[in-house]
Amino acid sequence: MMHGRGSSCCCSFDDYKLTTEWLLHQTNHRPKVAVICGSGLGLLADGATNKQTFRYQDIPNFPVSTVPGHEGCLVFGTIEGTPCVFMKGHFHLYEGYSLCQVTLPVRIFKLMGVESVLVTNASGGICPDFKVGDIMIIKDHINLPGFAGQHPLCGPNDERFGIRFPCMSDAYSKELRSLALGVGSELGCRHFLRTGVYCMVSGPNFETIAEARLLLTLGCDSVGMSMVPEVTVAKHCGLRVLGLTLITNKVSLDYNHEEKVNHDEVLEICKMRAELLQKLVTKLIGRCQQQSINSINN
Repeated sequence: MMHGRGSSCCCSFDDYKLTTEWLLHQTNHRPKVAVICGSGLGLLADGATNKQTFRYQDIPNFPVSTVPGHEGCLVFGTIEGTPCVFMKGHFHLYEGYSLCQVTLPVRIFKLMGVESVLVTNASGGICPDFKVGDIMIIKDHINLPGFAGQHPLCGPNDERFGIRFPCMSDAYSKELRSLALGVGSELGCRHFLRTGVYCMVSGPNFETIAEARLLLTLGCDSVGMSMVPEVTVAKHCGLRVLGLTLITNKVSLDYNHEEKVNHDEVLEICKMRAELLQKLVTKLIGRCQQQSINSINN
């Protein structure tokens, strides 16, 4: 069995199976789309109907959110006729969780029958052209903790989930990215929809100016403290992935710049874009499932 924060143990297939069976026994929902909601973005679940909610602490083996803006519950429901599950809050390395705990929900979703994962979070804009309030569709990522050996696929590989050496060059579905751009245009928000490369750092501190300059040189457009482990495991499991990150602050690249970012400001920007993000995700879920059905029929 898994233990609490700070544990270095790996989650066993029996752990995943136990949690999956518990959830399937507790709900009649059989989700096809999972949405992982980042800081202040739990409202994305508000548009669902026929909702059923489970607190993380009540779910066997589930970690518990400890960060403000992460409500800490799973919400099952229906959007645009599509059965969905929403994670209102995800988990982070800086909370003291192992990467197998951070990514546990993704493997649970796989075992529940989920086919597509929409991952969202808040991040700092590094690209000089980006503005606060922009929404970046992630086309690729840089996994800095992974470079240092903090990788969710380290350890024994379970072939029941995926292969030992998965390809990550297409981690973010090109079809879903095109779909997101199209839906954004329909909603009239194409002018602040961006496409770019996201970089994950472990946190919990915000970046130094020297670090930010390094990330800009590496080709990063935004930086945050989450998302990449879940994306990596989702891709390993054969799930389609779309990543959306809300630019909640401009990362400082100038030593003469006196403004300092804080988490409260991040949550404020999330509130500002709440309604639009909800509309975008709602339409995307409907189109995403329709695309899956069409590809099966063809």
